[in-house]
Amino acid sequence: MPDTLILPAIPAVANPELQRALQHKIDHKTKPLGALGRLEALALRLGLIQQSLSPVITAPQIRVFAADHGLARHGVSAYPGEVTAQMVHNFLRGGAAINVFARQHGIALKVVDAGVNAHFEPHPALIDGKIRHGSRDALAEPAMSTDECRRALRFGMALVADMPGNLLLPGEMGIGNTSAASLLLARLGDLPLAQCTGRGTGLDEAGLARKTQILQRVLARHADTSAPLDALAALGGLEIAMMAGALIQAASQRRILLLDGFIAGVALLVAERLAPGVRQYAVFAHRSAEPGHRHLLRLLDAAPLLDLDLRLGEGSGAALAYPLLQSACAFVNEMASFSEAGVSGDNHAAP
Repeated sequence: MPDTLILPAIPAVANPELQRALQHKIDHKTKPLGALGRLEALALRLGLIQQSLSPVITAPQIRVFAADHGLARHGVSAYPGEVTAQMVHNFLRGGAAINVFARQHGIALKVVDAGVNAHFEPHPALIDGKIRHGSRDALAEPAMSTDECRRALRFGMALVADMPGNLLLPGEMGIGNTSAASLLLARLGDLPLAQCTGRGTGLDEAGLARKTQILQRVLARHADTSAPLDALAALGGLEIAMMAGALIQAASQRRILLLDGFIAGVALLVAERLAPGVRQYAVFAHRSAEPGHRHLLRLLDAAPLLDLDLRLGEGSGAALAYPLLQSACAFVNEMASFSEAGVSGDNHAAP
């Protein structure tokens, strides 16, 4: 009997009655109509995700998914493959940017070994989900078998099922993963590869040209893989697959998804193709400097909260945007209405 992947149902966010009530509540706060700009739209979105007039964030969780890529042996990154494991150790010691931002904002952080080509001793901040020691070389064969891809998706789903809180901030680490993300965006988004490919961790012009040429060969090698699961197995990375599974499960439980940059965005694209509706639960933290991210945002009809020329990954952009979600919830729940404050309201406010 063939192994099948059973995905959870994704509940709808749309609720016209609740949307009207939320908008009325926002419009009658002690401010000119629309004066808090996009923060008002964010508050409305959070309320609809939670199906509540009083959205609240509890126990936010960062999960950094890490894996190595067989394609990295072809020089598609400015850094050698062993940096993935070295950075995992850095995360566990608390020395990376995402550690700093997580501590600053009081967000719980764990690292998920989805497929790093190294062995790690047990650590309280490390979750062992290793499917294999790095993906295969996609230039020669599929990066993952279909079974490995399904296992990565399932592990990501199981990881979130019992996770505390109602906000997931997914991050990633994997030398070569901008290449995997570019390939998936080109294939699933039906976009020219040149629009999807950037410098990653800092390639020069020659390096970018080499990377693009190699990725074009990979796409040609797997030209017949168009279904989302097949494309993910052939082109993707273990951390992207596991992150996609986590996003699907989180959306099925009505958790807020605070998306980082390019890699996390591609994981969302994969999740949406596999389980339509996941996109409803996503808040896009920032616009990455990676050129493919701009095309991805257009494809997903997404307006990110920040634009800081970030290109680090790790979930760092999501952690930086997190206070905006706190502020959106705070003003909806704590700001007085015109009637409560005894202030004359704007005659143009909605009735």
